[in-house]
Amino acid sequence: MQDQLTPSHRSDPRASTPWGVGILGAGPVTQAIHLPTLSRLQKHFTVRAIMDVDPEVAASVAARVGARVAPTMADLLQDPTVEVVVICSPHRFHAEQVIAACHAGKRAILCEKPFAMTPEEARGIAEVSAETGVPILVGAMHTYDPAWLAARAAWGNFPAGVHTVRSSIVLPPNAYFEDSATEVLGRPDPVPADFSDPEQVAERVLGGVMGLAIHDLPLVRTFVPDGTPIEVVRAAALAPGGYHIVLRAGALAIELHAALTDNWEPSWFFEAIGEDASIAVDFGPSYIHAGSAVVTLAQNGRRTVFGREIHNGYAGEWLHLAEVAAGATPAQPADTLIEDLRFALTIADTASNLARNTVKAAHA
Repeated sequence: MQDQLTPSHRSDPRASTPWGVGILGAGPVTQAIHLPTLSRLQKHFTVRAIMDVDPEVAASVAARVGARVAPTMADLLQDPTVEVVVICSPHRFHAEQVIAACHAGKRAILCEKPFAMTPEEARGIAEVSAETGVPILVGAMHTYDPAWLAARAAWGNFPAGVHTVRSSIVLPPNAYFEDSATEVLGRPDPVPADFSDPEQVAERVLGGVMGLAIHDLPLVRTFVPDGTPIEVVRAAALAPGGYHIVLRAGALAIELHAALTDNWEPSWFFEAIGEDASIAVDFGPSYIHAGSAVVTLAQNGRRTVFGREIHNGYAGEWLHLAEVAAGATPAQPADTLIEDLRFALTIADTASNLARNTVKAAHA
């Protein structure tokens, strides 16, 4: 399939020679998100090697794209045809694998969120990236959505006047969308939670922030004045899956809500509201590759609509990665990645502790 994505606001730094890609982790995100996206970007990328702890899954997934199976991470990183490394492994392995890919001297690294689990790990990654000169991108796909980026470029000083920010996500379980995109192999069975157990509730809130809300938290942080402390007012895990978290950052009210239900119709909505302006972002479900968000910017008595573009934030991050690998544009500064992670961890840790204590108090 030929690459149909040539957005006018991006150059094509290496149209004739695709970058060789190596993927660490062949789970559902690789199978249902990254490989379908790369199939539309063959002018830019070709998958060379795939490594997974389950060799049968690795072999099946690699066969889909004509890639070889790398038996170990070291083998994949030593492959000279692998120029770009993508890390889709469980969170706890991200820091170790990012650092190893940097030491291997690759052209660029794309790591699924979060790229580290502590600020100390993040600083260590930043130091190695600076030392080796290997740029790192974090897969927070909404920050690369072309409609969101177009709205950001148009809004001027709008963030300074915002008093309310909301992220609202209502989705069926991921498997619904994964099965719509491809045949997924090696998917772990869901584990039901006991919502009367304080530790399980805390873990659900922590996992919800770091696994789902984290996609929108860099957007939220856009509206939080630098240095403003975050106060978690309310935090709860929602059955059968989801969370409800209310925060304050100075005069800014923030609400994070997610409900994972059997409702077939997805809704992923982000909004920021000020006295005289607002922005409303309707993100399409990423797994079905339905294009970009639709963003409505209301400002100065006018409404401007951006989107829907042909590609979503996942394609956007890959197109940006092509430019970063070619040296045509810089990656995000390491300080930005660290502060985004610190912001997410602060919310996740504080909210999970509050949710734990709330359940303990209710059963005291």
